[in-house]
Amino acid sequence: MSRPHGVQAEPGQSRYAALAAALRTRIVAGDWPPGTALPAEQQLAAEQGVALGTMRRALELLTGQGFIERVHGRGTFVKPGLSGASPLRFFRFGDGAAAPASRILARDTLPVPAGAAQQLGIAPGTPALRLHRLRLLAQQPRLFEEIWLPLPLFSTLASGDPADWGDLLYPLFASRCGVHVHRAQDVIGFCTLDGAPAQALALPPGHPCARVQRQAFDLAGRCIEARTTLGDAHAFHYTVSIT
Repeated sequence: MSRPHGVQAEPGQSRYAALAAALRTRIVAGDWPPGTALPAEQQLAAEQGVALGTMRRALELLTGQGFIERVHGRGTFVKPGLSGASPLRFFRFGDGAAAPASRILARDTLPVPAGAAQQLGIAPGTPALRLHRLRLLAQQPRLFEEIWLPLPLFSTLASGDPADWGDLLYPLFASRCGVHVHRAQDVIGFCTLDGAPAQALALPPGHPCARVQRQAFDLAGRCIEARTTLGDAHAFHYTVSIT
């Protein structure tokens, strides 16, 4: 689908920045879904009525912003959504190369609590979908997750058998709800286990745990997931390289 020629820059805005904003709007609107190839640079430049150099600078800006990626010899693609980015990377459980499995323990439509509501940018008490999920390695429970998803965006997941969902949620969000996770932010802290998390992880109440609180965002910048992941603090590790 083409757009009118001649993108107009706002006062103080460069032509290529205005062009990048126009292309970003098309990506967010779904004209080019994640993973699809953009038209050739020459074609885009002709459609927008700009010089090829201006189009290239706009695409460079979108690349830096994380919306597209340029693959040598193949072309320019809308960046695919995150497929996992599992909090398991913060833990070492000694399970070798075992692939993580997932099990949905509970699924409910409930008033969202204040903390998750603030993360999602919705009013506390708004009905939302809550998931309790267990992550397993070599059939051993390793992480307990509480996940809040806004409605009606995720209403498709409120029914049906969660056993059919598979082990990764983000591809499921894309295929069943049309929601693509563009980026995520994890905040790490520590607390103690009790109640359902302790029982699910087969650890005693009061056991120290690492807590990973995630916000996941779509292409438009909306927070579409508020997740809290709990795991044995004795298995937690974090490595950073300083140069």
